[in-house]
Amino acid sequence: MNNEKSQADLVKKYLYLFFGWHRLILFCLLVAVTGGYYHYLSMPDIYESNASVMYQQQRVNPSRMSPDDERRIEEMVNTVAEQVLSRSSLERVIREHDLYPEMRANMPIEDVIARMRDRDISVNVDRRRGNVFTVSYQGRNPEKTMRVTNTLASRFIEENLRYREERAADTTRYIQEELRMSKEVLEKKEAEMRDYKMQYYNEMPEQRASNMSRLNALQEQYQSTQSRINDLEQTRLLISEQIETRRDMERLAAGSVSPEDSGRSSGGRDELSEARRELRDMLSRYTPEHPAVRRAQTRVRQLESDQAALTAGARERAGEDAEQGLAPEVRDPRIAELTAQLREIELNLRNLRQDAEETRQRMAQYQEWIDAVPVREAEWSALTRDYDELRTYHDNLLAQSLSAEAAESLERRQQGSQFRVVDPAFRPTTPSKGSFLNIMIMATGLGGVAGIGLVMGFSMLDTSFRDARDLENYLQIPITCAVPELVTPAEKRRKLAKDILWVLFFAAWIAAIGAATVYFYLEGVIFL
Repeated sequence: MNNEKSQADLVKKYLYLFFGWHRLILFCLLVAVTGGYYHYLSMPDIYESNASVMYQQQRVNPSRMSPDDERRIEEMVNTVAEQVLSRSSLERVIREHDLYPEMRANMPIEDVIARMRDRDISVNVDRRRGNVFTVSYQGRNPEKTMRVTNTLASRFIEENLRYREERAADTTRYIQEELRMSKEVLEKKEAEMRDYKMQYYNEMPEQRASNMSRLNALQEQYQSTQSRINDLEQTRLLISEQIETRRDMERLAAGSVSPEDSGRSSGGRDELSEARRELRDMLSRYTPEHPAVRRAQTRVRQLESDQAALTAGARERAGEDAEQGLAPEVRDPRIAELTAQLREIELNLRNLRQDAEETRQRMAQYQEWIDAVPVREAEWSALTRDYDELRTYHDNLLAQSLSAEAAESLERRQQGSQFRVVDPAFRPTTPSKGSFLNIMIMATGLGGVAGIGLVMGFSMLDTSFRDARDLENYLQIPITCAVPELVTPAEKRRKLAKDILWVLFFAAWIAAIGAATVYFYLEGVIFL
């Protein structure tokens, strides 16, 4: 119960303060509104002009070397904006349009440019409008504001074209330089591979099949030659035996051989015939290089040598008999024919043996080439390990170089992606200030807070008793009666006159503010 009573007393106290000090609160409100009004009217006229620029993608895109690279418009606008809002670019704009003359007279040009960049220029990208962004500029002169805005918009177009052309040219130069170095490395590697292949052409892995085929053919040729040599050797032995037999018969017919010599000759012929027969058997089973064949050939030559010595002795005796007038030797014409055949066979044997030796040497050469294939294959693999990567890299650079040259040509003809002014800036007709309503609301709020704060301050400084309970609490004694305030008629008239004056004062003040608002609104000074 006491809590409810104390709360009611507190509410009554604040209501008493409000109604007792309402003139102060209203005065603070009107002062704040008047100050906000003055602040709004004293603000300089700032005009803002906007130009809409569209980033138009190129219709002809010959390659991925184009500077577009499907980048977002924000990135492209930010990149070009760095060039447009650079110190040199803005300084040219300031001097071209004679901007900020007072500031340039009192401040460094760098500070003027920083103020222009930070406060007066804005570039906004609105994704809801697609590839369109807005360039804005604020200034005090509406004509200059329009011209500066259009100049900035045109600078976006110029800087974009210059940026794209420079980037395309830089890309082309870089790729061509990389292509030149890649070509040098590739040509050096190809020269090493060419020299290696020319030096070891017959030992390369791709020649292995050909070498094997040729070696097999040479082996067959060598076997065929050896077979012919064996056949001719046998034929030569047969013809030699026939010649010896006919010569013996010729000597016997001529009587130039004694029975002892004939016996020895016949025994030698039998031994020689046997040796030749063994040699023929060995040649049919072994090659001429076999040790048994070589021993048989040595024995045949020794027996032939002995037989030749006997024949020479017989001829000497025949000559002695002819000198002594004995009967002449009977000549057999078949011996001459067989001798001619024998010489022809020996000539063929020499030629065949020479061919066989040459074939054997060639077989050894081909065998050496075939044996060297694994070594050459390993060396060739090590030599060409990075050739494929170099070739692929060179081909890619070549394709990129062609694409970069096409992109550079496209940019030089200004057919690439570019900025295009959609809506040029127009001359602003009304200044761009802060919102009048927002300023008034803020001023009213500040005035109300100031009035309430003053009332609370005065209340805290006032030590007088406004209620009987406050006096009882202070004196700690009960109050038995209270004398009401007695107001005389004169005091009432004075109080009424004072209230009327205050009402008239505040009404006039409020009416003046309202009339000024209507007037300035109609004059176009105030924009709600």
